[in-house]
Amino acid sequence: MSEAVDKVVLESYLRKLCLSSFIRHYEAFAAEAAQSNQSYSRYLLALAEQELLERDSRRRERRLVEAKFPVVKELSTFDFAAIPQLNPQKSRQLAQGEYIDQVEPIILVGSPGLGKTHIATALAVEATRQMRRVRFYNAAALVNELLAAQAEGRLASFLNKALNWQLIVLDELGFIPFTSSGAQLMFQFCSTLYQRVALIITTNLKFADWTQLFGDERLTVALLDRLTHRAHIIEFVGESYRFRERQRRQEAL
Repeated sequence: MSEAVDKVVLESYLRKLCLSSFIRHYEAFAAEAAQSNQSYSRYLLALAEQELLERDSRRRERRLVEAKFPVVKELSTFDFAAIPQLNPQKSRQLAQGEYIDQVEPIILVGSPGLGKTHIATALAVEATRQMRRVRFYNAAALVNELLAAQAEGRLASFLNKALNWQLIVLDELGFIPFTSSGAQLMFQFCSTLYQRVALIITTNLKFADWTQLFGDERLTVALLDRLTHRAHIIEFVGESYRFRERQRRQEAL
């Protein structure tokens, strides 16, 4: 066969083997190998390494997309100086992901505008880079999904699918009080995940005020017992970031 035909056949085989990186790089790598007098095994090693690198990159991108973050945030862009009581080293340590392996919850507590969602998102983004399956939920929106699943007779399926995630973020727990049905479903959701899926929760409510959210003291106590067991509890104290930004803009006028 001619060289052109060989190339067509080779690339068809590579497609069947799903070696897309090989197709893109084999010619350039071959030229480089010939120029530097590399062995055949060294040439194949370089191609295989490139294939793995690109596959890992695509997997990380898929993990990021499936997490459904409203906005992607990084720890590197968080202004720790604005929240002096917050320990940057603790956040960086958590970013390594051991809490996910140990299925330990993280609860970020504090008034609105202090960066709880930023830290929660940044930790979860880092988890996607570690190839972990992550899902971000607004707490009120999740309750609506749970109510819809219950009404449609697919609640058990919804809860079972939640167990496929390695980390779930529940953002803004406490901004909107739950109905009795919503509170019970949130309790059921968190109980299903208990010691099976890691959770990051952001809330503007102190634990003593959670009964206002769930409307049932016994249910609240039982939920807190599960959520705070082995949890990393981080309190945010300070002045709202958005308030500080408004002040700076006004002072600049």
